[in-house]
Amino acid sequence: MPRKLKAGKLKLKTHKATSKRFRLTGSGVLVRTKGGKSHLRRRTSKRTKVLLPEMITVEGDKIITSVKRLAPYMSKTKD
Repeated sequence: MPRKLKAGKLKLKTHKATSKRFRLTGSGVLVRTKGGKSHLRRRTSKRTKVLLPEMITVEGDKIITSVKRLAPYMSKTKD
């Protein structure tokens, strides 16, 4: 005998790499981290290394929609 289907919407799975790379600010702006922070930083200038921890706002409607599709439960605050 087949099981009965539950009424309502299905749960969506979050793409974990997207949730780690992107964040929503309190005002709802999507921001991302910079890459190149792990190794091979001896030759980079000190100013470049100082600017690495900054978050950059994501510009581009297509990227924003794809990120919101990959991480549907991304909240404005990170717990």
